[in-house]
Amino acid sequence: MTLPLISVIIPTYRREEALRDSLKDLLQQDYPNFEILVIDQTQTHEPETEKYLEKLAKEGQISWFRLNWASLPGARNYGVRRAKGEIVLFIDDDIQLQQGYLKAHAENYQRQEIGAVAGRVFDRMKLADSAKTNATKEEPLAIEYLPPEAMDPGIAWYHIDLVHTVKPQQVISARGCNMSFRREIFTKHDIWFDERFRGSAVREESDFCLRLRKSGYQIWYDPEASLVHLGEETGGCHDISTRSLKYQLTFYHNHFLMALKNLTISEQFRLYAKLFDCHVLGNPPCNKSGSPLKIITRGIFYSLGFLNSLITFIKSGWDKGQIYTRQDAGV
Repeated sequence: MTLPLISVIIPTYRREEALRDSLKDLLQQDYPNFEILVIDQTQTHEPETEKYLEKLAKEGQISWFRLNWASLPGARNYGVRRAKGEIVLFIDDDIQLQQGYLKAHAENYQRQEIGAVAGRVFDRMKLADSAKTNATKEEPLAIEYLPPEAMDPGIAWYHIDLVHTVKPQQVISARGCNMSFRREIFTKHDIWFDERFRGSAVREESDFCLRLRKSGYQIWYDPEASLVHLGEETGGCHDISTRSLKYQLTFYHNHFLMALKNLTISEQFRLYAKLFDCHVLGNPPCNKSGSPLKIITRGIFYSLGFLNSLITFIKSGWDKGQIYTRQDAGV
């Protein structure tokens, strides 16, 4: 089997030790045919990180691009335009890898119907939960096949579990910290990440995958293509804390924008209802505080997020919002 060239794209923002460790893991991969593109939106690194990145770039081990804006979808698009590989693989800048990771992604593309691979993600929080489970001698959760609801665009986001699922299968979406695509998805089918997804860009990969499926390609989940996601609070490619009010507004904006762009009316209503039940009222699986004040506060952000997304969606009639792509002198 001829192993395809893989372009590994790492968007990064204000990460230091975690970025260095992620690169060390990646550089130790035994896959013989890959390149690394670091899309760096950090204005000033710590001296140790600066020297490390300079050394890797000088030795030709990475291609290091420095930008003066912070946008995760913008960084992804920027990297794809400079990628040389047949396969484009995205990882976060706070991950841990084992040997065989790149090969696991690559082997799936022997099947022509597969256009994207979703890898398994072991979240640091999930690992902590597993440790508690083992301490109580309970059996760790393992899912063989996802339920049918995990393929329903209206409610899939509450049923697709790429942490505990152990069998390969077709899925509706990947997770942004561990996903790969045929490069022709971008170059031939002209499907790119939507740069109007803000903040941590939650749901930008879901939006992309929903549009990808219309090309006829399948998204295949491979649990062997696994990594550990450390889940740092900030960084990666967003400049706001997940606890900030700005994050809450962008969280709802991005969910509603994904729905307005891709879902039927009935699918939208199912998503809106579940979003309200889980994230506003706090019911499972969100399990948020039931304090009336907090519910009202979350309800306000829910409403503002919808109105904000509606404005964004209406503007898409004349403005697609790809502002970082337009700024790219390489286009």
